[in-house]
Amino acid sequence: MTDRGNIIKIGENEYELILTTRATKEIAKRYGGLENLGDRLMKSENFEMALDEIIWLITLLANQGVMIYNLKNPNSKKPLLCENEVELLTSPFDLAEYKNAIMDSMQKGTKRNIESEQTSKNTKVG
Repeated sequence: MTDRGNIIKIGENEYELILTTRATKEIAKRYGGLENLGDRLMKSENFEMALDEIIWLITLLANQGVMIYNLKNPNSKKPLLCENEVELLTSPFDLAEYKNAIMDSMQKGTKRNIESEQTSKNTKVG
């Protein structure tokens, strides 16, 4: 597991939700960008559509962790998670609990480290 994501448990397995460049591209295709994701989830026309969107997002982010693992461990690959599995192995309560993990993993994926220079550009003259 990395410091790039958050761990959730689906069924008996743990998955790391990670926002990768690939996941960002998929979110952009579906919603027009990360900035539109929150609005879309909040404005889903009905409860079923909202659940479908959350399940899609959990599956997408969890599979990033699986794909990274498989890339690093080609001799012991894990199967990708599918939306049907997420639906069957979770409850609506679980999905609500995963909201914080989703938001945290997305924040970690978009964080920017800003470093200040040690030398001052405004040195005293004279």
